[in-house]
Amino acid sequence: MTVKLPKTNAILLSIMISATFGCREMNVPKPRGHFRIELPVKEFVKYNPDTAANEKPFSFEYPGYGYISSLTDSQSDPGWLNIEFPQFKAKIYLTYKSVHNDLESLMEQTYQMNVKNHIIKAEAINEQMIQNPQNRVYGILYDLRGNTASAVQFYVTDSINHYLRGSLYFSAEPNADSLAPVIDFFREDIIHLIETLEWKKD
Repeated sequence: MTVKLPKTNAILLSIMISATFGCREMNVPKPRGHFRIELPVKEFVKYNPDTAANEKPFSFEYPGYGYISSLTDSQSDPGWLNIEFPQFKAKIYLTYKSVHNDLESLMEQTYQMNVKNHIIKAEAINEQMIQNPQNRVYGILYDLRGNTASAVQFYVTDSINHYLRGSLYFSAEPNADSLAPVIDFFREDIIHLIETLEWKKD
């Protein structure tokens, strides 16, 4: 049996239904958040080639919240050196090479291995020239934007005898948004390393 409501009652019922369902709280997905990362206070210590194991022909200042590790197994290149930051699952990989009239080849090798391999995933690659005539340090700093395995790469040389390349890597799935503050933090440390780099006198 169909009951017909008076027109006024029908309007009131319609308003009540709208009010009841219109005020319901809707579950709206929230944007994905990121954990807050506590970054340490900047402090630096000197890597001294005269006292360090596996002596290298250079010195520099590196963050005191990291530590130097050298690869000493039989298959390691004697020029390999790492700065490790376990609390951030981060490493700065360093490789030193003596220049023997092969500087152009070393620079091309760095580009192919450390930069070109990331071009597919990189949204952009910015280059910053490095020029420090006082310490005879010249090179390029690469910023790789996007979800790349390495966000910062560089090489420096005195153009005659010494060549050093480096790259920042994280042991985590690349996520440029969540890692951005940490990448910026370690980028500053890499710049400090480069600014304080001194070649051993020949």
